[in-house]
Amino acid sequence: MAITKVWIEEDCIACGGCEGICPEVFTVSDKSTVNEGVDLSAYESEIEEAAENCPVSVIKYE
Repeated sequence: MAITKVWIEEDCIACGGCEGICPEVFTVSDKSTVNEGVDLSAYESEIEEAAENCPVSVIKYE
């Protein structure tokens, strides 16, 4: 199943881990954000890895 939506829930600590794993999808400043206009299906494994490695478990996708 292709990933069609990615979001960051509240309580992001801006650790930078997600951006380190997949800078094409995530950008970190004062908190992590999802870059708009990205073909999420091209980065499914990286999105899943970022979500699994998030220390506060705030990266969600469907």
